[in-house]
Amino acid sequence: MRAIVDLDVNEGEVFFGDIERNVIAAHIWRSMVAFVPAQTGWWADRVGDHFEQTNLLDDLLLKVGLPLEVFDWQVSRLSSGEMQRLGFVRALALKPKFLLLDEPTSALDKKTTKLVEELIKEQLDLGVGIIMISHDDEQVKRLANRSFILEHGELKQQKPSRGSKKGERKNG
Repeated sequence: MRAIVDLDVNEGEVFFGDIERNVIAAHIWRSMVAFVPAQTGWWADRVGDHFEQTNLLDDLLLKVGLPLEVFDWQVSRLSSGEMQRLGFVRALALKPKFLLLDEPTSALDKKTTKLVEELIKEQLDLGVGIIMISHDDEQVKRLANRSFILEHGELKQQKPSRGSKKGERKNG
């Protein structure tokens, strides 16, 4: 995933539609294709300093179970689950066309996992493409149209999709 968003040295070509990653500025690519790592990075002491327009994010905060005053908190007081949810909100604030999610609920309890999964489903319904890494087989069953098993660097098996039932998502 880090290679797709051009954070690690890589070879090959990456396209979003007919736009090649290498022909546009990295910050523009990363606003279209947002990466949410399992452990998000923080570079300022106050949470709000990591967001451009905090006043437009109230709805997203509530959807992931965070209080509106979280932007006034110090990063040092955040739990790993709060950091994970804020990293997801930070990516969604960019209104990306594609999301790369690495274990997006690994630090969350069942209740909060359900909130984040609902937001992931909402993004899919809006047409946002998503590639997600998860070690939670039940989560994969709840969210994925297609799933793959990567074993020792090799794509070993494609698990069947959830089928072509009414309401099936057509994107990633």
